Amino acid sequence: MKLSKIVSFLECDFQGNDIEIVGINTLKSAKEDEISFVSNSKYVKYLENTKAAAVIISENLASKLPTDCIPLVTKNPYWSMAELSKYFAPPIEDDTLATPQIGKNCSISPKAEIANGAVIGENCTILAHVYIGAKAVIGHDTILYPSVTIYRDCLVGNNCIIHANTVVGSDGFGFATNEKGEHKKIYQNGKVVIEDEVEIGSNVSIDRAVFGSTLIKKGTRIDNLVQIGHNCEIGEYSVLVSQVGIAGSSKLGRNVVMGGQSATAGHIEIAPFSTFAARSGITNSIKESGKTYAGFPLMGHRQWLKLQAKLARLLK
Repeated sequence: MKLSKIVSFLECDFQGNDIEIVGINTLKSAKEDEISFVSNSKYVKYLENTKAAAVIISENLASKLPTDCIPLVTKNPYWSMAELSKYFAPPIEDDTLATPQIGKNCSISPKAEIANGAVIGENCTILAHVYIGAKAVIGHDTILYPSVTIYRDCLVGNNCIIHANTVVGSDGFGFATNEKGEHKKIYQNGKVVIEDEVEIGSNVSIDRAVFGSTLIKKGTRIDNLVQIGHNCEIGEYSVLVSQVGIAGSSKLGRNVVMGGQSATAGHIEIAPFSTFAARSGITNSIKESGKTYAGFPLMGHRQWLKLQAKLARLLK
């Protein structure tokens, strides 16, 4: 889309070359032919080094942009980005793409549906009512049980097992709100990447990224009924037990173990080899590796056990 068309749509002004914009991205990841935005003070530090061609921004922050970056000043940059995201969303399915590529020795149910542009590796088992979307890629020796859904553009690695009714790549829970309290959908134009040797239980939801990828790294084990939000990163060989919830943009290090019904707040980082007992509530980043936690508010597991013992004595 030409920058002039974007400016007309957003009802703002610009000065500079009328270049072609190919997509929206974060300040850190945007390239010279992409547009970005800033609506939160915590991301102001990325403004001076952004490579974005233009940034949707409030008037008071516009002066912080590099001289070669075009400011697109609006009253509510987040709302403007949400409105614009629809126009960069790819088609859900695309009949112009090539017919699916299917590797040797695959067993695919006639009741499965595979969209144009999809690629399936060798020795895969695809059972009834599985849906694999446009440009999705399934690696070798992977098993998809009945009613698994893999949305467009998502990648599943080699030797993976995904159990029934799991959804990979559904839209993340993202929307902007204006001063009237109205909501505007932010189209999730990223994807999900699942690396090799991952096993995922039934009825799991893994949201696609807004931009970039939601990443499930090698060897991870995910139990039934787990929710992973958009733009999360789950480290190698992590274990997420049933009913765990990972809020958007959280990053788990290698071998993190989360007990049943434990959950994180969004935009936090958890150090490798951290363990959380069932129903732990993690609201801040964990920086020290190898420790075990419990409770809400979160505390060391031993401290939590002592607290429970004292509470039990008070009740006698």
